[in-house]
Amino acid sequence: MPDKPLRPCNKPGCRSLTRSGWCEKHLSEQRDRRRSAHQRGYTHQWSKAREAFLASHPWCAECARWNKHTPATAVDHIIPHRGDTKLFWDEKNWQPLCASCHSTKTAKEDGGFGNVQRQG
Repeated sequence: MPDKPLRPCNKPGCRSLTRSGWCEKHLSEQRDRRRSAHQRGYTHQWSKAREAFLASHPWCAECARWNKHTPATAVDHIIPHRGDTKLFWDEKNWQPLCASCHSTKTAKEDGGFGNVQRQG
């Protein structure tokens, strides 16, 4: 089977050619970029707070805007906390979402599914 053709690295501005999407330098950056869930604050304390919040807010807030009643399975941070513990624990910044709505919102914010990553 022939090798895949070389193409530019996915990192904007990098001129290195690769077959895998990321050059050696930027591939290691991608691996190190995201901390573990626990390091980002999603601890046992968060699990308990999440359960309590979903018990009192059982329906997806986004689906409700469309007059749909979908059970919420995730507690979303309306404004991404990006490591800010005060914002992380601010319940006014929480909203209940179903898995589908949470995945869609997260992908838009984090640059998933071909979206441009939002800064801020």
